[in-house]
Amino acid sequence: MNQHFSETRKIDPTKGATLGDGTPNDLNRVEIGPTQLAFGEWEAAGLSLPNLQRMREFRHKRLTQHVVDRDYGGLLMFDPLNIRYATDTTNMQLWNTHNPFRAVLLCADGYMVIWDYKNAPFLADFNPLVRESRSGASMFYFSSGDKVEQGAESFVAQVSELMAEHAGTNKRLAVDKIMVPGLRALERAGFEVMEGEEVTEKSRSVKGPDEILALRCAQHACETACFEMENATREGVPMGNMSEDDIWSVLHKENIRRGGEWIETRLLASGPRTNPWFQECGPRIVQNNEIVAFDTDLVGSYGMCVDISRTWWVGDLKPRQDMVDAMKHGHEHIMTNMDMLKPGVSFKELVHGGHQLDPNFQRLKYGCKMHGVGLCDEWPLIAYPDKYVEGAFEYELEAGMVLCVEALISPDGGDFSIKLEDQVLITEDGYENLTSYPFDPALMGV
Repeated sequence: MNQHFSETRKIDPTKGATLGDGTPNDLNRVEIGPTQLAFGEWEAAGLSLPNLQRMREFRHKRLTQHVVDRDYGGLLMFDPLNIRYATDTTNMQLWNTHNPFRAVLLCADGYMVIWDYKNAPFLADFNPLVRESRSGASMFYFSSGDKVEQGAESFVAQVSELMAEHAGTNKRLAVDKIMVPGLRALERAGFEVMEGEEVTEKSRSVKGPDEILALRCAQHACETACFEMENATREGVPMGNMSEDDIWSVLHKENIRRGGEWIETRLLASGPRTNPWFQECGPRIVQNNEIVAFDTDLVGSYGMCVDISRTWWVGDLKPRQDMVDAMKHGHEHIMTNMDMLKPGVSFKELVHGGHQLDPNFQRLKYGCKMHGVGLCDEWPLIAYPDKYVEGAFEYELEAGMVLCVEALISPDGGDFSIKLEDQVLITEDGYENLTSYPFDPALMGV
């Protein structure tokens, strides 16, 4: 059969000029996105795709409104996740976290400029909301050496020019993360530097309709990858040569296969390495009849974070009763706390209400009860009562927020931990648990 040239240029030859998410069906496009595998799985699951242009417009409008509401002239962003939120562009994200070569200026009138790598000004061309692409925002020592001050002055001169054109005399500029020479150059240029993270975190905290659709797709892809990881674990561990790293690599592979992007941590541990928690996965060979626990911290499809945790019992024997009791305690903890979630509930109520952990689990409990999530772990953080700081989080839940509800059940001096976490959407009248991944039946005592 002859193959037409037009078909070879498409990501999916069965589709027309655009894919279901509104992006070009162009095999050679610069814009990244989900794979055919992911699209097929989502279609089989009956999921609706987001419209990415609408999602970008929602984010741009919301972020601009937050700038205007604070009477700022603009918002200058260096954090790669804030740049992704503002522009939906990505460029060497992890490298950029420790070598901040990208920047975005969003002016109060909505005019948006990106500074990108000098040889890659084309990476934002797919998004018409980005009005200009420039280069020259690198102000870190590795790239600039002893002329870093000179580079900072050059960059700030561009910012000053743009702000004068699009913000007039308003020199109140919110900045999220900036290198020290850049901050000093902004202050010398007469800018009143405001806290940019407060702007971006508040803006990102409420998700629009298409962001929620994107999150549902990412959740499905992540859980599918977790099933693959669990199947590999249950098949491989009894053979006696499967390491923690072997298990964790499955999640990475399956995430990438679906157009996911990266995993922020290495939080998978087995057996006695689960207590204390936060030991990163390594070469330990997982033994038969042991616990395996993990926290995904996964940046998946559409750049959306899926942060869920599960604990498995792997083996042919039954887990000990104290493990079963701890698992049930953790399950009760997140389910009871989840039932508090609805619009209008204060963060303080969430801190002081809900399920109380047994005394033996208090010292090694998790760092928070709940936290926001979107492109990564986000504002707000709901602390446990003993870690609550008066005045730090005096706000209420809103519809459209997404929270991760946590439980870490680590017996003091014990040889295991139970880690559980579900991702939950705040709806108009309550909540929806977005997480469908099952809890291990053996540890639940079934």
